[in-house]
Amino acid sequence: QVHVVESGGGLVQAGGSLRVSCAASGRTFSSYVMGWFRQAPGKEREFVAAIRMSGGDTFYADSVKGRFTISRDNAKNTVYLQMNSLKPEDTAVYYCAVAFPSTPRIPNWTYEYDYWGQGTQVTVSS
Repeated sequence: QVHVVESGGGLVQAGGSLRVSCAASGRTFSSYVMGWFRQAPGKEREFVAAIRMSGGDTFYADSVKGRFTISRDNAKNTVYLQMNSLKPEDTAVYYCAVAFPSTPRIPNWTYEYDYWGQGTQVTVSS
């Protein structure tokens, strides 16, 4: 079993920055991916960014590329999502998830992730 906990959400004005964190625990980790998704009211949960914990390769959704940066701290099994130039349309609940892919591709669909956190609210005011 894997336990995933997000932190760091909040309220920020458009154009501002915010960093959310996610820590995973509960089993021996090797060759896993941690990803961020978000879900706005009335919308489907969508992929934001992901990082392979061994190697550090990353993958971003087009909507956040150039504004968001995902990074990792392997010693803490923790990932960070630095969000800059935030827009009101970035408002959502942000979820962290853990995947154990069997292929080199970084997963970006919800069904490919095995463990999820409870989510943290990010609100961007205009």
